[in-house]
Amino acid sequence: MSLSHLRILLVGASGGIGQAMTQALRDRGAHVVPVGRRWPQGMPAGAISADMVLPQDRQRLVGVVRDQGLNTVVLAAGVASFKPVERLLDDEVAHVMAVNATAPMQLTAALLPHLLTLPRSRLVLVGSVLGHIGLPGHAVYGASKSALHGFAQALRRELVGTSVCVQCLAPRATKTDFNDALADEFNRLTGTQSDDVQVVAQALVKLLCAPAGDKVLGWPERFGVRLNACWTSAMDRVVAGQAGVLRRLFSV
Repeated sequence: MSLSHLRILLVGASGGIGQAMTQALRDRGAHVVPVGRRWPQGMPAGAISADMVLPQDRQRLVGVVRDQGLNTVVLAAGVASFKPVERLLDDEVAHVMAVNATAPMQLTAALLPHLLTLPRSRLVLVGSVLGHIGLPGHAVYGASKSALHGFAQALRRELVGTSVCVQCLAPRATKTDFNDALADEFNRLTGTQSDDVQVVAQALVKLLCAPAGDKVLGWPERFGVRLNACWTSAMDRVVAGQAGVLRRLFSV
């Protein structure tokens, strides 16, 4: 299915899954305006350098959406955090929550007045399986993505009957440099599977082809999300050994 009718602002496009998403969407005919905080390999034509944590940059992005006639917004920016809770620093907690949760909510609020004026518009928030299943070492990251999922769910229900479709994409671990070496080792020791960035990018394409709905990637992750939602104590037992792995990694 062609996506030539979509004019997309994609925030978080300067690396990892964001780059793959941009290419996959363009391959389907979509017009994409990529946005990133930093462009290590140089900023491509048509891209924007912006940090949605900054109020002035959020307002600039609202202007881009309005002035360029964009009808779809994909918020895929994020930062990682992997360590035991007692090792977390105040600034790290604040930064992770700001980038992964607070800023996307603030940008969404700023964009909505315009999106609601369009005949059809769409907002996709890129969360994480870890926002559905709390795992050792990922307390703050998981909390930030859980907040994003809750926001998306409430917003979708708030906007019923309007022109705005709200969706959430929840990838599992992905093969990028997003995680540090300890997080990668934790995934290896716990048998956590990782997807190629193209899997996540194609999942976004399929999501945008659908009239509505969310998507959680990976098996057994999809089962884990359901188990965690309806029988938390059982999920506690499933992941009980991961706490020991975390402690051994950080005892070095």
